[in-house]
Amino acid sequence: MDRLESMATVNGIRMHFVKAGEGPPLFLLHGWPQTSHCWHRVVGPLAETHTVITPDLRGYGRTDKPRTGYDKRTMAADIAALAEHLGYPKVAVAGHDRGGRVAHRWALDRPDQVERVAVLDIAPTRAMWQRLDTGVAQAYWHWLFHLQPDLPELLAGQNIAAYLGYFYERWTYQRHSLDPEAVAEYVRAFSQPGALRAGFDDYRASFPDDAELDDADFAAGKRVTQPLLALWGANGLLGTLPTLEIWQEYAHDVTGTALAECGHFLPEEQPDEVVSHLRKFLDP
Repeated sequence: MDRLESMATVNGIRMHFVKAGEGPPLFLLHGWPQTSHCWHRVVGPLAETHTVITPDLRGYGRTDKPRTGYDKRTMAADIAALAEHLGYPKVAVAGHDRGGRVAHRWALDRPDQVERVAVLDIAPTRAMWQRLDTGVAQAYWHWLFHLQPDLPELLAGQNIAAYLGYFYERWTYQRHSLDPEAVAEYVRAFSQPGALRAGFDDYRASFPDDAELDDADFAAGKRVTQPLLALWGANGLLGTLPTLEIWQEYAHDVTGTALAECGHFLPEEQPDEVVSHLRKFLDP
């Protein structure tokens, strides 16, 4: 498998990415608290039929960590610019966690560029805020904590490995699935200067920037028009919600399913299932 690790200057930042395989371009966007390394178990199989591009999002991994630009429109524009830099006029994208929110925004903003979009273990941000009852709040307490200025950096920075490790344990069903080497890579990445702050800024952009844009788009009737695949862990929070029906409110052509014996980290907990569903979706 051909594999290229590189940097590109796009949308005013230096973005780290890895490209592997040959065929139609497929972008894989990671979430928090991870980096592009989270796709390591699915890249090889997917690269047999596609050119797979795994970037570190703005503020994450080896990509720059500026003070601004963590609204999803800007983060999606980063990836759109990377696709253009690499010479891809049309692409497919799959996003996990925060990367799924970037993918959702990219599909809305650039339907000319994004042909298909898969979202892994998320529901639209707007829909989640609307469902903020005690059950959702208990599961998504970190959203509210990460919105606070300065405090998350102060407290999490005292023991980054322990803070991130809490999520790796609590959010997995297959707890052996996150191998020690992967966890060490994530801890290393979030221990770099500015990394914790940038990850929390991703959440802080939820208000007012993302919320105002999401509300305006929904009120105007703007929906994802491309085929959308939603996958989620049956043993996570989304397994308790009508996730498919929620996505059908935000996109016209939706398919999806829960993955059995799976928590939040789908590409590492159930990589074979993720590959199987993505292949069927990308090559119907």
